[in-house]
Amino acid sequence: MSITTLSFLLLMAGTLVLYFALPKKCQWVVLLAASFVFYAIGGIQYLAFVVITATSIYFAGRVMGRISEKQKEALKEIPKEEKKEFKLKNKRKRKAVMLAALLLNIGILCYFKYIHFFLEQVNALLSLFKAQPINDVFSLLVPLGISFYTFQAVGYLADVYWGYYKPEKNYFKFLLFVSFFPQMTQGPISDFEQLSKELFTEHKLDYKNFSWGCQRMIWGFFKKLCVANVLSPWVTDAFANYQNYTGISTLIAAFMYSIQIYADFSGYMDIICGLCEVMGINLAENFDRPYFSRSVAEYWRKWHMTMGAWFKKYIYFPIAMSNSSRKLAKKTAKLGRHFSTTFPATLALLVTWMATGLWHGASWAYIVWGLVNGLFLILELWLKPFYAKSKSTLKINEEGKPWIAFQMVRTFILVTFIKVIPEVGTLKDGLGFLANIFTNHSIPHSISQLVPFVFTDLRIVNIATLFFGVCAMIVISVVQYKNSFRYYFNKLPKALRILILSTFIMVLITYGVQNTWGAGGFLYANF
Repeated sequence: MSITTLSFLLLMAGTLVLYFALPKKCQWVVLLAASFVFYAIGGIQYLAFVVITATSIYFAGRVMGRISEKQKEALKEIPKEEKKEFKLKNKRKRKAVMLAALLLNIGILCYFKYIHFFLEQVNALLSLFKAQPINDVFSLLVPLGISFYTFQAVGYLADVYWGYYKPEKNYFKFLLFVSFFPQMTQGPISDFEQLSKELFTEHKLDYKNFSWGCQRMIWGFFKKLCVANVLSPWVTDAFANYQNYTGISTLIAAFMYSIQIYADFSGYMDIICGLCEVMGINLAENFDRPYFSRSVAEYWRKWHMTMGAWFKKYIYFPIAMSNSSRKLAKKTAKLGRHFSTTFPATLALLVTWMATGLWHGASWAYIVWGLVNGLFLILELWLKPFYAKSKSTLKINEEGKPWIAFQMVRTFILVTFIKVIPEVGTLKDGLGFLANIFTNHSIPHSISQLVPFVFTDLRIVNIATLFFGVCAMIVISVVQYKNSFRYYFNKLPKALRILILSTFIMVLITYGVQNTWGAGGFLYANF
Protein backbone atom coordinates (compact mmCIF):
# COMPACT_ATOMS: atom_id res chain seq x y z
CA MET A 1 0.00 0.00 0.00
CA SER A 2 1.52 3.32 -1.07
CA ILE A 3 1.26 6.16 1.43
CA THR A 4 -0.10 8.46 -1.29
CA THR A 5 -3.21 6.32 -1.80
CA LEU A 6 -6.67 7.00 -0.37
CA SER A 7 -6.60 3.70 1.54
CA PHE A 8 -3.47 4.78 3.43
CA LEU A 9 -4.93 8.20 4.19
CA LEU A 10 -8.04 6.51 5.63
CA LEU A 11 -5.83 4.15 7.67
CA MET A 12 -3.82 7.12 8.90
CA ALA A 13 -6.96 9.06 9.89
CA GLY A 14 -8.52 6.08 11.66
CA THR A 15 -5.27 5.37 13.52
CA LEU A 16 -4.99 8.97 14.74
CA VAL A 17 -8.59 9.02 15.99
CA LEU A 18 -8.18 5.79 17.97
CA TYR A 19 -4.68 6.73 19.13
CA PHE A 20 -5.92 9.82 20.95
CA ALA A 21 -9.47 8.65 21.78
CA LEU A 22 -8.55 5.47 23.64
CA PRO A 23 -6.70 5.41 26.98
CA LYS A 24 -3.03 6.35 26.58
CA LYS A 25 -1.89 2.94 27.81
CA CYS A 26 -3.54 1.47 24.70
CA GLN A 27 -1.67 3.71 22.23
CA TRP A 28 0.99 1.16 21.34
CA VAL A 29 -1.76 -1.46 20.85
CA VAL A 30 -3.47 0.86 18.34
CA LEU A 31 -0.18 1.19 16.45
CA LEU A 32 0.28 -2.59 16.40
CA ALA A 33 -3.27 -3.11 15.11
CA ALA A 34 -2.74 -0.44 12.43
CA SER A 35 0.49 -2.17 11.39
CA PHE A 36 -1.34 -5.49 11.05
CA VAL A 37 -4.03 -3.81 8.92
CA PHE A 38 -1.35 -2.16 6.76
CA TYR A 39 0.34 -5.48 5.97
CA ALA A 40 -2.95 -7.34 5.58
CA ILE A 41 -4.18 -4.85 2.97
CA GLY A 42 -0.91 -5.24 1.07
CA GLY A 43 -1.19 -9.03 1.29
CA ILE A 44 -1.72 -11.33 4.26
CA GLN A 45 1.38 -13.32 3.25
CA TYR A 46 3.50 -10.23 4.00
CA LEU A 47 2.32 -10.27 7.60
CA ALA A 48 3.33 -13.91 7.96
CA PHE A 49 6.97 -13.15 7.16
CA VAL A 50 7.05 -10.17 9.52
CA VAL A 51 5.73 -12.42 12.31
CA ILE A 52 8.35 -15.09 11.51
CA THR A 53 11.15 -12.54 11.76
CA ALA A 54 9.80 -10.93 14.92
CA THR A 55 9.15 -14.27 16.64
CA SER A 56 12.53 -15.83 15.85
CA ILE A 57 14.49 -12.72 16.84
CA TYR A 58 12.40 -12.20 19.98
CA PHE A 59 12.97 -15.73 21.30
CA ALA A 60 16.65 -15.65 20.33
CA GLY A 61 17.04 -12.45 22.33
CA ARG A 62 15.19 -13.94 25.31
CA VAL A 63 17.35 -17.09 25.27
CA MET A 64 20.53 -15.01 25.16
CA GLY A 65 19.16 -12.90 28.00
CA ARG A 66 18.52 -15.99 30.13
CA ILE A 67 22.04 -17.30 29.47
CA SER A 68 23.47 -13.95 30.62
CA GLU A 69 21.25 -13.89 33.74
CA LYS A 70 22.21 -17.44 34.73
CA GLN A 71 25.86 -16.59 34.16
CA LYS A 72 25.60 -13.58 36.44
CA GLU A 73 24.13 -15.70 39.24
CA ALA A 74 26.54 -18.61 38.72
CA LEU A 75 29.63 -16.39 38.81
CA LYS A 76 28.94 -15.64 42.47
CA GLU A 77 29.64 -19.26 43.39
CA ILE A 78 32.22 -20.39 40.80
CA PRO A 79 35.91 -20.34 41.82
CA LYS A 80 37.90 -17.47 40.36
CA GLU A 81 40.13 -19.72 38.25
CA GLU A 82 37.07 -21.22 36.52
CA LYS A 83 35.27 -17.95 35.73
CA LYS A 84 37.11 -17.19 32.48
CA GLU A 85 36.34 -20.60 30.97
CA PHE A 86 32.72 -20.37 32.20
CA LYS A 87 32.27 -16.98 30.52
CA LEU A 88 33.73 -18.26 27.25
CA LYS A 89 31.39 -21.25 27.33
CA ASN A 90 28.35 -19.01 27.80
CA LYS A 91 29.56 -16.63 25.13
CA ARG A 92 29.69 -19.55 22.68
CA LYS A 93 26.13 -20.48 23.63
CA ARG A 94 24.89 -16.94 23.05
CA LYS A 95 26.77 -16.76 19.77
CA ALA A 96 25.23 -20.06 18.62
CA VAL A 97 21.74 -18.73 19.37
CA MET A 98 22.47 -15.47 17.58
CA LEU A 99 23.93 -17.21 14.52
CA ALA A 100 20.93 -19.54 14.27
CA ALA A 101 18.51 -16.58 14.26
CA LEU A 102 20.73 -14.68 11.82
CA LEU A 103 20.96 -17.61 9.41
CA LEU A 104 17.18 -18.01 9.44
CA ASN A 105 16.36 -14.35 8.82
CA ILE A 106 19.22 -13.45 6.49
CA GLY A 107 18.48 -16.71 4.69
CA ILE A 108 14.85 -15.68 4.14
CA LEU A 109 15.99 -12.27 2.91
CA CYS A 110 18.55 -13.76 0.52
CA TYR A 111 16.08 -16.38 -0.75
CA PHE A 112 13.49 -13.81 -1.76
CA LYS A 113 15.86 -11.11 -3.04
CA TYR A 114 18.76 -13.04 -4.54
CA ILE A 115 17.71 -16.53 -5.64
CA HIS A 116 17.14 -15.46 -9.27
CA PHE A 117 20.45 -13.57 -9.39
CA PHE A 118 22.28 -16.53 -7.85
CA LEU A 119 20.85 -18.96 -10.41
CA GLU A 120 21.80 -16.60 -13.24
CA GLN A 121 25.43 -16.63 -12.07
CA VAL A 122 25.44 -20.42 -11.62
CA ASN A 123 24.00 -20.93 -15.10
CA ALA A 124 26.52 -18.51 -16.59
CA LEU A 125 29.28 -20.57 -14.98
CA LEU A 126 27.73 -23.85 -16.17
CA SER A 127 27.52 -22.52 -19.72
CA LEU A 128 31.31 -22.11 -19.76
CA PHE A 129 31.58 -25.87 -19.30
CA LYS A 130 28.65 -26.53 -21.68
CA ALA A 131 26.71 -28.09 -18.80
CA GLN A 132 22.94 -28.29 -18.47
CA PRO A 133 21.56 -25.06 -16.91
CA ILE A 134 19.39 -25.13 -13.79
CA ASN A 135 15.77 -24.23 -14.49
CA ASP A 136 14.61 -21.16 -12.58
CA VAL A 137 11.21 -22.37 -11.44
CA PHE A 138 10.93 -19.89 -8.57
CA SER A 139 8.03 -17.47 -8.79
CA LEU A 140 8.55 -15.17 -5.84
CA LEU A 141 6.94 -11.98 -4.65
CA VAL A 142 9.36 -10.19 -2.34
CA PRO A 143 7.67 -9.54 1.05
CA LEU A 144 6.82 -5.91 1.67
CA GLY A 145 9.66 -4.03 3.40
CA ILE A 146 11.71 -7.19 4.04
CA SER A 147 15.07 -5.43 3.68
CA PHE A 148 14.15 -2.78 6.24
CA TYR A 149 12.44 -4.83 8.93
CA THR A 150 15.04 -7.63 8.67
CA PHE A 151 17.94 -5.23 9.16
CA GLN A 152 16.15 -3.50 12.03
CA ALA A 153 15.49 -6.82 13.80
CA VAL A 154 19.01 -8.12 13.15
CA GLY A 155 20.47 -4.90 14.58
CA TYR A 156 18.45 -5.48 17.76
CA LEU A 157 19.73 -9.06 17.99
CA ALA A 158 23.37 -7.97 17.67
CA ASP A 159 22.89 -5.27 20.31
CA VAL A 160 21.43 -7.80 22.75
CA TYR A 161 24.33 -10.18 22.06
CA TRP A 162 26.85 -7.39 22.72
CA GLY A 163 25.02 -6.51 25.91
CA TYR A 164 24.06 -2.96 24.95
CA TYR A 165 20.63 -3.53 26.48
CA LYS A 166 18.46 -6.29 27.88
CA PRO A 167 16.03 -8.13 25.59
CA GLU A 168 12.43 -6.93 25.42
CA LYS A 169 10.19 -9.19 27.50
CA ASN A 170 6.83 -8.24 25.95
CA TYR A 171 6.48 -10.15 22.67
CA PHE A 172 3.78 -7.87 21.26
CA LYS A 173 5.78 -4.74 21.99
CA PHE A 174 8.71 -6.26 20.15
CA LEU A 175 6.39 -7.21 17.29
CA LEU A 176 5.40 -3.53 17.04
CA PHE A 177 9.07 -2.50 16.91
CA VAL A 178 9.63 -4.83 13.94
CA SER A 179 6.37 -4.07 12.10
CA PHE A 180 5.70 -0.37 12.81
CA PHE A 181 3.93 0.43 9.55
CA PRO A 182 5.00 4.03 8.70
CA GLN A 183 8.68 3.11 8.41
CA MET A 184 8.73 -0.47 7.19
CA THR A 185 8.67 0.04 3.42
CA GLN A 186 11.46 2.62 3.19
CA GLY A 187 12.87 3.11 6.66
CA PRO A 188 14.29 4.68 8.66
CA ILE A 189 16.13 1.65 10.05
CA SER A 190 15.67 2.44 13.71
CA ASP A 191 17.62 1.56 16.82
CA PHE A 192 15.54 -0.42 19.36
CA GLU A 193 16.47 1.73 22.34
CA GLN A 194 15.51 4.97 20.58
CA LEU A 195 12.34 3.76 18.82
CA SER A 196 10.98 1.72 21.73
CA LYS A 197 11.04 4.78 23.98
CA GLU A 198 9.03 6.70 21.38
CA LEU A 199 6.52 3.91 20.74
CA PHE A 200 5.82 2.89 24.33
CA THR A 201 5.78 6.31 25.97
CA GLU A 202 2.27 7.70 26.44
CA HIS A 203 1.61 10.78 24.30
CA LYS A 204 -1.06 13.45 24.51
CA LEU A 205 -2.49 15.48 21.66
CA ASP A 206 -0.27 18.54 21.45
CA TYR A 207 -1.04 21.55 19.24
CA LYS A 208 2.58 22.17 18.27
CA ASN A 209 3.19 18.52 17.36
CA PHE A 210 -0.08 18.43 15.39
CA SER A 211 0.66 21.69 13.56
CA TRP A 212 4.29 20.96 12.77
CA GLY A 213 3.53 17.35 11.81
CA CYS A 214 0.80 18.41 9.37
CA GLN A 215 3.07 21.05 7.84
CA ARG A 216 5.78 18.46 7.27
CA MET A 217 3.31 16.02 5.72
CA ILE A 218 2.02 18.68 3.33
CA TRP A 219 5.59 19.48 2.29
CA GLY A 220 6.35 15.78 1.84
CA PHE A 221 3.28 15.19 -0.31
CA PHE A 222 4.22 18.24 -2.40
CA LYS A 223 7.76 16.95 -3.01
CA LYS A 224 6.46 13.53 -4.00
CA LEU A 225 3.43 14.50 -6.10
CA CYS A 226 4.53 17.80 -7.63
CA VAL A 227 8.28 17.22 -8.07
CA ALA A 228 9.17 13.51 -8.07
CA ASN A 229 6.05 12.34 -9.92
CA VAL A 230 6.37 15.10 -12.53
CA LEU A 231 9.95 14.04 -13.24
CA SER A 232 9.19 10.31 -13.20
CA PRO A 233 7.85 9.83 -16.78
CA TRP A 234 10.53 12.13 -18.20
CA VAL A 235 13.36 10.27 -16.49
CA THR A 236 11.86 6.89 -17.39
CA ASP A 237 11.67 7.87 -21.06
CA ALA A 238 15.23 9.26 -21.04
CA PHE A 239 16.63 6.09 -19.43
CA ALA A 240 14.79 3.85 -21.90
CA ASN A 241 15.82 5.81 -25.01
CA TYR A 242 19.14 7.43 -24.10
CA GLN A 243 20.77 6.15 -27.32
CA ASN A 244 18.50 8.52 -29.29
CA TYR A 245 19.50 11.62 -27.33
CA THR A 246 22.48 13.93 -27.40
CA GLY A 247 25.08 13.93 -24.64
CA ILE A 248 23.78 17.17 -23.13
CA SER A 249 20.20 15.80 -23.11
CA THR A 250 21.40 12.65 -21.37
CA LEU A 251 23.27 14.76 -18.80
CA ILE A 252 20.13 16.79 -18.07
CA ALA A 253 18.20 13.54 -17.58
CA ALA A 254 20.84 12.35 -15.07
CA PHE A 255 20.44 15.55 -13.04
CA MET A 256 16.67 15.19 -13.26
CA TYR A 257 16.98 11.73 -11.75
CA SER A 258 19.03 13.08 -8.84
CA ILE A 259 16.28 15.61 -8.12
CA GLN A 260 13.57 12.98 -8.57
CA ILE A 261 15.02 10.41 -6.18
CA TYR A 262 15.74 13.04 -3.52
CA ALA A 263 12.22 14.52 -3.75
CA ASP A 264 10.76 11.00 -3.78
CA PHE A 265 12.68 9.55 -0.83
CA SER A 266 12.88 12.66 1.34
CA GLY A 267 9.20 13.35 0.52
CA TYR A 268 8.34 9.94 1.92
CA MET A 269 10.38 10.66 5.04
CA ASP A 270 8.63 14.00 5.52
CA ILE A 271 5.22 12.34 5.27
CA ILE A 272 5.87 9.54 7.75
CA CYS A 273 7.93 11.68 10.13
CA GLY A 274 5.16 14.27 10.04
CA LEU A 275 2.53 11.59 10.75
CA CYS A 276 4.56 10.29 13.69
CA GLU A 277 5.16 13.83 14.94
CA VAL A 278 1.39 14.36 15.14
CA MET A 279 1.31 11.35 17.48
CA GLY A 280 4.25 12.70 19.50
CA ILE A 281 6.66 10.08 18.09
CA ASN A 282 10.05 11.26 16.84
CA LEU A 283 11.56 9.03 14.16
CA ALA A 284 15.25 9.07 13.32
CA GLU A 285 16.05 11.49 10.47
CA ASN A 286 17.31 10.10 7.17
CA PHE A 287 18.46 13.28 5.38
CA ASP A 288 20.57 16.30 6.23
CA ARG A 289 20.88 18.38 3.03
CA PRO A 290 22.95 15.69 1.20
CA TYR A 291 23.32 17.69 -2.03
CA PHE A 292 25.20 20.38 -0.11
CA SER A 293 27.94 17.88 0.79
CA ARG A 294 31.58 18.69 0.10
CA SER A 295 32.72 15.10 -0.50
CA VAL A 296 31.29 11.68 -1.34
CA ALA A 297 32.00 10.56 2.24
CA GLU A 298 30.04 13.52 3.64
CA TYR A 299 27.25 12.84 1.16
CA TRP A 300 26.83 9.32 2.54
CA ARG A 301 26.77 10.67 6.07
CA LYS A 302 23.79 12.81 5.07
CA TRP A 303 21.87 10.56 2.64
CA HIS A 304 19.82 7.65 4.05
CA MET A 305 21.62 8.23 7.33
CA THR A 306 20.05 5.35 9.24
CA MET A 307 21.11 2.85 6.58
CA GLY A 308 24.65 4.23 6.68
CA ALA A 309 24.66 4.06 10.48
CA TRP A 310 23.46 0.44 10.36
CA PHE A 311 26.18 -0.68 7.94
CA LYS A 312 28.81 1.24 9.89
CA LYS A 313 27.82 -0.26 13.25
CA TYR A 314 27.18 -3.87 12.23
CA ILE A 315 29.55 -4.43 9.28
CA TYR A 316 32.19 -1.69 8.98
CA PHE A 317 33.32 -1.43 12.61
CA PRO A 318 33.33 -5.21 13.35
CA ILE A 319 35.61 -5.73 10.33
CA ALA A 320 37.83 -2.67 10.82
CA MET A 321 38.31 -3.36 14.55
CA SER A 322 38.77 -7.12 14.28
CA ASN A 323 42.02 -8.83 15.22
CA SER A 324 42.23 -10.37 11.73
CA SER A 325 42.22 -6.92 10.10
CA ARG A 326 44.94 -5.70 12.46
CA LYS A 327 47.12 -8.73 11.76
CA LEU A 328 46.74 -8.25 8.01
CA ALA A 329 47.56 -4.55 8.43
CA LYS A 330 50.90 -5.47 10.05
CA LYS A 331 51.75 -7.64 7.05
CA THR A 332 51.25 -4.66 4.72
CA ALA A 333 53.75 -2.47 6.63
CA LYS A 334 56.27 -2.81 3.79
CA LEU A 335 53.89 -0.90 1.51
CA GLY A 336 54.12 2.20 3.69
CA ARG A 337 52.98 3.38 7.08
CA HIS A 338 49.94 5.27 5.78
CA PHE A 339 48.74 2.29 3.73
CA SER A 340 49.28 -0.04 6.68
CA THR A 341 47.33 2.13 9.13
CA THR A 342 44.44 2.60 6.67
CA PHE A 343 44.30 -1.06 5.59
CA PRO A 344 41.64 -2.17 8.15
CA ALA A 345 39.39 0.73 7.12
CA THR A 346 40.02 -0.03 3.43
CA LEU A 347 39.05 -3.68 3.84
CA ALA A 348 35.98 -2.74 5.88
CA LEU A 349 34.88 -0.15 3.29
CA LEU A 350 35.26 -2.66 0.48
CA VAL A 351 33.09 -5.29 2.19
CA THR A 352 30.59 -2.72 3.50
CA TRP A 353 29.98 -1.16 0.12
CA MET A 354 29.70 -4.47 -1.71
CA ALA A 355 27.06 -5.43 0.88
CA THR A 356 25.38 -2.03 0.45
CA GLY A 357 25.18 -2.58 -3.31
CA LEU A 358 23.64 -6.02 -2.85
CA TRP A 359 21.19 -4.65 -0.28
CA HIS A 360 19.91 -2.17 -2.86
CA GLY A 361 19.40 -4.77 -5.56
CA ALA A 362 20.34 -8.21 -6.90
CA SER A 363 22.31 -7.23 -10.00
CA TRP A 364 25.85 -6.53 -11.12
CA ALA A 365 24.81 -2.93 -11.73
CA TYR A 366 24.13 -2.46 -8.01
CA ILE A 367 27.28 -4.33 -7.00
CA VAL A 368 29.36 -2.06 -9.24
CA TRP A 369 27.45 0.98 -7.91
CA GLY A 370 28.39 -0.04 -4.38
CA LEU A 371 32.03 -0.70 -5.27
CA VAL A 372 32.36 2.64 -7.09
CA ASN A 373 31.06 4.46 -4.02
CA GLY A 374 33.45 2.45 -1.87
CA LEU A 375 36.33 3.25 -4.23
CA PHE A 376 35.78 7.00 -3.86
CA LEU A 377 35.75 6.67 -0.08
CA ILE A 378 38.91 4.55 -0.14
CA LEU A 379 40.70 7.00 -2.43
CA GLU A 380 39.67 9.85 -0.16
CA LEU A 381 41.18 7.93 2.75
CA TRP A 382 44.40 7.03 0.94
CA LEU A 383 44.98 10.46 -0.59
CA LYS A 384 44.20 12.48 2.55
CA PRO A 385 47.88 13.46 3.15
CA PHE A 386 48.26 14.39 -0.53
CA TYR A 387 45.12 16.56 -0.44
CA ALA A 388 46.29 18.31 2.71
CA LYS A 389 49.74 19.02 1.22
CA SER A 390 48.27 20.19 -2.11
CA LYS A 391 45.83 22.59 -0.43
CA SER A 392 48.65 23.97 1.70
CA THR A 393 50.92 24.43 -1.33
CA LEU A 394 48.20 26.11 -3.38
CA LYS A 395 47.15 28.16 -0.33
CA ILE A 396 43.52 27.17 -0.68
CA ASN A 397 41.21 28.61 1.94
CA GLU A 398 39.15 25.57 2.87
CA GLU A 399 36.43 27.70 4.45
CA GLY A 400 36.30 30.17 1.57
CA LYS A 401 32.94 30.30 -0.21
CA PRO A 402 34.37 29.71 -3.73
CA TRP A 403 36.15 26.54 -2.59
CA ILE A 404 33.09 25.29 -0.68
CA ALA A 405 30.88 25.96 -3.72
CA PHE A 406 33.34 24.09 -5.98
CA GLN A 407 33.35 21.09 -3.63
CA MET A 408 29.55 20.98 -3.47
CA VAL A 409 29.13 21.16 -7.25
CA ARG A 410 31.85 18.56 -7.79
CA THR A 411 30.27 16.18 -5.27
CA PHE A 412 26.79 16.63 -6.71
CA ILE A 413 28.06 15.78 -10.21
CA LEU A 414 29.98 12.74 -8.94
CA VAL A 415 27.09 11.27 -6.96
CA THR A 416 24.73 11.94 -9.88
CA PHE A 417 26.94 9.98 -12.27
CA ILE A 418 27.28 7.12 -9.77
CA LYS A 419 23.51 7.10 -9.07
CA VAL A 420 22.44 6.36 -12.63
CA ILE A 421 24.64 3.26 -13.08
CA PRO A 422 22.06 0.77 -11.72
CA GLU A 423 18.92 2.77 -12.47
CA VAL A 424 19.01 2.77 -16.29
CA GLY A 425 18.69 -1.01 -16.45
CA THR A 426 21.52 -3.51 -16.73
CA LEU A 427 25.15 -2.66 -15.98
CA LYS A 428 25.72 -2.38 -19.73
CA ASP A 429 22.85 0.11 -20.02
CA GLY A 430 24.12 2.16 -17.08
CA LEU A 431 27.64 2.41 -18.49
CA GLY A 432 26.20 3.09 -21.93
CA PHE A 433 24.13 5.94 -20.51
CA LEU A 434 27.26 7.52 -18.98
CA ALA A 435 29.25 6.96 -22.17
CA ASN A 436 26.56 8.73 -24.17
CA ILE A 437 27.08 11.87 -22.06
CA PHE A 438 30.74 12.09 -23.10
CA THR A 439 30.63 10.72 -26.65
CA ASN A 440 27.47 12.05 -28.30
CA HIS A 441 28.41 15.65 -29.03
CA SER A 442 25.52 16.57 -31.33
CA ILE A 443 24.20 20.06 -30.66
CA PRO A 444 20.41 20.34 -30.13
CA HIS A 445 18.85 23.08 -32.26
CA SER A 446 15.73 23.62 -30.18
CA ILE A 447 14.33 23.17 -26.69
CA SER A 448 12.30 20.19 -27.91
CA GLN A 449 15.54 18.53 -29.08
CA LEU A 450 17.39 19.45 -25.89
CA VAL A 451 14.85 17.82 -23.58
CA PRO A 452 12.70 15.64 -25.87
CA PHE A 453 11.50 13.48 -22.98
CA VAL A 454 9.78 16.52 -21.45
CA PHE A 455 7.74 17.05 -24.61
CA THR A 456 6.32 13.53 -24.42
CA ASP A 457 4.15 14.74 -21.53
CA LEU A 458 4.21 18.51 -21.77
CA ARG A 459 1.96 20.30 -19.30
CA ILE A 460 2.85 23.86 -18.43
CA VAL A 461 1.34 23.61 -14.96
CA ASN A 462 3.60 20.65 -14.16
CA ILE A 463 6.67 22.56 -15.30
CA ALA A 464 5.61 25.55 -13.20
CA THR A 465 5.05 23.49 -10.03
CA LEU A 466 8.29 21.59 -10.69
CA PHE A 467 10.28 24.81 -11.00
CA PHE A 468 8.70 26.22 -7.87
CA GLY A 469 9.24 22.95 -5.98
CA VAL A 470 12.95 22.70 -6.85
CA CYS A 471 13.51 26.36 -5.90
CA ALA A 472 11.64 25.81 -2.63
CA MET A 473 13.77 22.74 -1.80
CA ILE A 474 16.96 24.75 -2.36
CA VAL A 475 15.75 27.71 -0.29
CA ILE A 476 14.56 25.49 2.58
CA SER A 477 17.87 23.60 2.59
CA VAL A 478 19.81 26.88 2.82
CA VAL A 479 17.57 28.21 5.59
CA GLN A 480 17.98 24.99 7.58
CA TYR A 481 21.69 25.65 8.01
CA LYS A 482 20.66 27.98 10.85
CA ASN A 483 17.44 26.46 12.16
CA SER A 484 14.42 24.40 11.21
CA PHE A 485 12.45 26.02 8.39
CA ARG A 486 9.24 25.42 10.34
CA TYR A 487 10.71 27.49 13.16
CA TYR A 488 10.85 30.51 10.87
CA PHE A 489 7.59 29.63 9.11
CA ASN A 490 5.68 29.61 12.38
CA LYS A 491 6.92 33.12 13.17
CA LEU A 492 4.92 34.42 10.19
CA PRO A 493 1.48 35.97 10.82
CA LYS A 494 -1.17 33.31 11.25
CA ALA A 495 -3.23 34.55 8.30
CA LEU A 496 -0.20 34.31 5.98
CA ARG A 497 0.61 30.79 7.20
CA ILE A 498 -2.97 29.68 6.54
CA LEU A 499 -2.84 31.20 3.06
CA ILE A 500 0.45 29.48 2.20
CA LEU A 501 -0.65 26.08 3.49
CA SER A 502 -4.03 26.39 1.79
CA THR A 503 -2.28 27.16 -1.50
CA PHE A 504 -0.07 24.08 -1.13
CA ILE A 505 -3.10 21.89 -0.34
CA MET A 506 -5.02 23.30 -3.32
CA VAL A 507 -2.07 22.63 -5.66
CA LEU A 508 -1.80 19.09 -4.28
CA ILE A 509 -5.49 18.38 -4.81
CA THR A 510 -5.73 20.11 -8.19
CA TYR A 511 -2.49 19.03 -9.85
CA GLY A 512 -0.58 16.71 -7.54
CA VAL A 513 -3.16 13.93 -7.47
CA GLN A 514 -3.16 13.83 -11.27
CA ASN A 515 0.56 13.01 -11.20
CA THR A 516 0.01 9.82 -9.19
CA TRP A 517 -1.26 8.08 -12.31
CA GLY A 518 1.53 6.36 -14.22
CA ALA A 519 4.26 7.69 -11.93
CA GLY A 520 4.59 4.48 -9.92
CA GLY A 521 5.18 4.17 -6.21
CA PHE A 522 8.14 5.31 -4.16
CA LEU A 523 11.54 4.46 -5.64
CA TYR A 524 13.11 3.18 -2.43
CA ALA A 525 10.24 0.77 -1.86
CA ASN A 526 11.93 -1.33 -4.58
CA PHE A 527 14.98 -1.84 -2.36
